[in-house]
Amino acid sequence: MTPEGRNKPPVDNRALAQALLDAVGADNVTGACNCMTRLRLTVRAVTVTKEQLKALPGVKGVLFPGEGQIHVVLGPGKAAAVTAAFNELRGAAGTSSGTPAPAAEPAGTAPSVTELARQASIGDGKRLHAAIRARNSRSLAKAALHHVGHIFIPLIPAFIGCGLLTGILNLVLRMEPALAHQAAVQYLRLAGGAIYLVLNAFTGLYAAREFGGTPALGGVLATLLGAPGLADIQLFGETLTPGRGGVFAALLAGAASAAMERRLRKCVPEALDLFLTPLLTVFAVALGCLFLFQPLGGWISDVLRTFAAGAIERGGALTGFVLGGIFLPVVMAGVHHGITPINLDLLATTGVTLLLPVCAMAGAGQVGAAFAVYVKSKNKGLKHTVLSALPVGILGIGEPLIYGVTLPLGRPFLAACIGGACGGAWQAFACTGAYTVGISGLTLAASVNSSGAYLAGVAIAYVAGFAAALALGFDDPPEKDNP
Repeated sequence: MTPEGRNKPPVDNRALAQALLDAVGADNVTGACNCMTRLRLTVRAVTVTKEQLKALPGVKGVLFPGEGQIHVVLGPGKAAAVTAAFNELRGAAGTSSGTPAPAAEPAGTAPSVTELARQASIGDGKRLHAAIRARNSRSLAKAALHHVGHIFIPLIPAFIGCGLLTGILNLVLRMEPALAHQAAVQYLRLAGGAIYLVLNAFTGLYAAREFGGTPALGGVLATLLGAPGLADIQLFGETLTPGRGGVFAALLAGAASAAMERRLRKCVPEALDLFLTPLLTVFAVALGCLFLFQPLGGWISDVLRTFAAGAIERGGALTGFVLGGIFLPVVMAGVHHGITPINLDLLATTGVTLLLPVCAMAGAGQVGAAFAVYVKSKNKGLKHTVLSALPVGILGIGEPLIYGVTLPLGRPFLAACIGGACGGAWQAFACTGAYTVGISGLTLAASVNSSGAYLAGVAIAYVAGFAAALALGFDDPPEKDNP
């Protein structure tokens, strides 16, 4: 496979941002943010093809994960820089009142209702209705996962910073337990856990922003869920529990505050909007927190904790094998941030998350498969691509290897999934748990309950991915081409 545009000369971030803005259309963009490796665009209509975007220098891959969504894979560091330049250029350009006409749906997205009707035979109403229900179900699931991703992506740097600091301190204290009584160490341990002190507030804040409300209102109402003073209040003979429902209740509170605020602004007179809308929003959603969101969030937390942790504990290596094997396709689809609330809930309720080390093995399997490609290939350009992407892959950022090496070659991607499955089986068998989220690869070894077990799983994934890639083989592109 030889997509046009590979081996392109380097381009500065502002020039790439301008090229992307021109390709997508300034008036067409309604939102732009980034995760560690992607520029994530929300658009009114997808009016550009994947091939057009891939041809731009610096673009490693393109996804259309759902209606009105474009993900441009740029790589770590570059994604943040290009996004900042993109938003600056977008702000300078301004937007017009015109709305572009919807374009034909790109390949890979769910078919439109019109297309479903065309595909269904005339008179076959049941088939058409079933197809529409399936399409809507997929669209709703994707939309929910993307909303969750947008809420938690801004928190990832804080998770990484706090998690790594906590992990390093844990390693130091294992070697020198006496240091635990030092004031500096105690202070740094507080710093490492600081994100969890404000997690509910940030979750509510970003949830309110994502759904079109005032961020501060969402943050305040989500913070109420964990207020220590709740423990002093009895209702219907039961003492209230601070923090019940955790991050799920905070998500619900933030989303509800945005919905309530938008509805109120439609009916409250403008002269009273500044006073009545915040007052009524806080009053109504605060009651909702007490009678609905905390109980519902607690139920969701219990179910997911039982399912996620219980599946690994009961299913052991088999569960780990399945989860580790399917996680690369999940990353490729761009919905991997959807499991962040589950990891956070496991951290809050059990102290560790068993899911993260298992899922992290997907990237390790890909490192092994990519190294096999390097060893076996005679294409110098391909070898250079592998070497340039391997370091960040080893550190847990796998998308450059996905779109630059394994996926274009086909069978090495399958080999990477096999490596991830084998590593995931080991991590589940060893019950390796992580103390943080947002990191994987070798860096996660500093933030797990057993660094030795985790590194053993990484080695297993490397070896399995390498061996599977050699066994499955691949079509080595000619010297002039680079997949």
